[in-house]
Amino acid sequence: MNKAEALMQREWYVIDARGKILGRMATEIAKVLRGKHKPIFTPNLDAGDFVIVVNAREIKLTGAKLDKKIYYRHSEYPGGIRERTAAQMLEEKPEELVRLAVKGMLPKNRLSRKLVTKLKVYAGAEHPHDAQKPQPLAIVA
Repeated sequence: MNKAEALMQREWYVIDARGKILGRMATEIAKVLRGKHKPIFTPNLDAGDFVIVVNAREIKLTGAKLDKKIYYRHSEYPGGIRERTAAQMLEEKPEELVRLAVKGMLPKNRLSRKLVTKLKVYAGAEHPHDAQKPQPLAIVA
């Protein structure tokens, strides 16, 4: 552990996603995960905080994105491509919808794979992180 890591204090924030727009919420979450809200921000260090997102099932998407936005995944077998619309993702796995939105707003490198592990997303209002005493993080709708 170097001196910079010793100075970093990790905070826990909780965000209520009820009624929030997915993209705008994801940008704020990405900033907190990277640590851009702190004066000690360094692009090559993990200075960010932990973020808990609750009520992911109740997020909003603007325009016609619920029907037109498509998420693809591939099983690495021939013909193994699968696609789901945002409406299907919101119904089946709302946690994955939020996680993918935030992951897309992080840099594409090894550090971002470490940063995305500090994001905890839950479909309902309950989360098991009460012992960390998370502070509410206000995000403008």
